[in-house]
Amino acid sequence: GPGGGAALENANPLIYRRSGERPVTAREEDDELPDIIDDREIFDMSVQLRSAFLNPTHLIRSINDPEHPLTLEELNVVEQVRVKVNDAESTVTVEFTPTIPHCSMATLIGLSIKVKLIRSLPERFKLDVHITPGTHVSEHAVNKQLADKERVAAALENSHLLEVVNQCLSARS
Repeated sequence: GPGGGAALENANPLIYRRSGERPVTAREEDDELPDIIDDREIFDMSVQLRSAFLNPTHLIRSINDPEHPLTLEELNVVEQVRVKVNDAESTVTVEFTPTIPHCSMATLIGLSIKVKLIRSLPERFKLDVHITPGTHVSEHAVNKQLADKERVAAALENSHLLEVVNQCLSARS
């Protein structure tokens, strides 16, 4: 974890069972029909979209928590019901729920989700990544940072921060 020996803020988090892999429908396998991106697909990021070359192992559900050797899904930080996609309007909204109301990693978690989506989705998508209302003491400030394109870009120019984000996004061996 960060700081090497620092005490964990939430030492014994609840762990949730991962949801099953999503079945691929006949419609999705039909190359003649346009792919419609749905909420589950953003959650899984496992079906290859025509316009984005997605690695099936890089799912938003499998983003690593910065403090625990667990995924955001296992900690219930991200849930399929909190992912909304409107393919026609090219919008993706992801609400995430920090494990504790004063989690200092909330911005980093939100940034990791946002970077995963930026790297995986076609550029036409407008992304909204924010904290589930009422679940964090600094919800407004964190949401404002995550919504600010310039601040997100500046954060990703910080090599240390980018390294931490990349660790959150890397597949565990």
